[in-house]
Amino acid sequence: MNERTEHNDEVSLLDLFAVLLRYKWLILWVTFAAAFIILIMSIISLKLPPEKSFLPNEYTPKALMLINDTSSSGGSLSSMLSSSGLGSLAGLAGVSVSGGATYSALAVYLTGTNTFLDAVVDTFDLVTRYKIKKFYRADSRRALKNNLSASFDDKTGVFSISFTDIDPEFAQHVVNFCVEYMESWFEQMGIDQNKLQKDNLEINIKNTYDEIIRLENESRNLEQSVSRYGAANIPSIMLESNRIKLELDAQREVYTQLKTQYELLKVTMASETPVFQVLEMAEVPDKKSGPGRGMLCIIVTFAAFFISVLLAFILNAIKNIKADPYAVAKLKGKKQP
Repeated sequence: MNERTEHNDEVSLLDLFAVLLRYKWLILWVTFAAAFIILIMSIISLKLPPEKSFLPNEYTPKALMLINDTSSSGGSLSSMLSSSGLGSLAGLAGVSVSGGATYSALAVYLTGTNTFLDAVVDTFDLVTRYKIKKFYRADSRRALKNNLSASFDDKTGVFSISFTDIDPEFAQHVVNFCVEYMESWFEQMGIDQNKLQKDNLEINIKNTYDEIIRLENESRNLEQSVSRYGAANIPSIMLESNRIKLELDAQREVYTQLKTQYELLKVTMASETPVFQVLEMAEVPDKKSGPGRGMLCIIVTFAAFFISVLLAFILNAIKNIKADPYAVAKLKGKKQP
């Protein structure tokens, strides 16, 4: 019994090799034809202009940002999300607004929001570029998501944004716009408290300085009016002069305090890492990111080989069925005696 089984297995293997040998030319021709065709197509796609090529070169510039989840300059993420109106949306997207929430998770989430996607679509007119004829918002967002990538590296704390397109300069502009938009969004939410305070101090210092200049000019004009209108108006001029002097002294004191706070804050910020910091803007790539034509040729060649082998077994099976009267009759639905 065992000898018969081993003999049957050996015969089955021989049958398989016999089929492959019988159809060896079919297998070779199909394999080499597929390899030749995909090679010619790859060369043609490389020679054609990118906008007309069926397999154009793609370029993927990338920008790098540092997202500091542990910075003391950042306020509570929960309160920031709530005040910006993103709390409920972030919860739906899986970004917790509890104590475990992180700015890095928020950054990744924001790149997928409709507000962010629509800003990119409208700025670069992607509806026209991608030739979208209907469902302008939905299809343009989907097309952008297919080419835009955002990720965060937990080990380094680096957040990256990349965009893939056949035009390297266009792809660079899209990425850098995304970085600037994201940075502006973080600033609007007031996440980096030190930076927000620095901006407010700069505004207040400028306003105070302008007020000091205005009061000094007013005092100068008042002194000139003494000689112009005579001694009759000296009492009222003296009162106005004293008022201006008091306001001027007060503004100078305020300016001194604001300037002191500003310089101290600069020292503090120099010793801390901001919540959102741009490390590297995107550059125009000089090397394509895809497609891998060499790998594509290898894959197509192997696929053609396996398909030709399968075809050989199918043809052999059909031949055997036609040579078997019992099988032919069974396929025709005839009853066997």
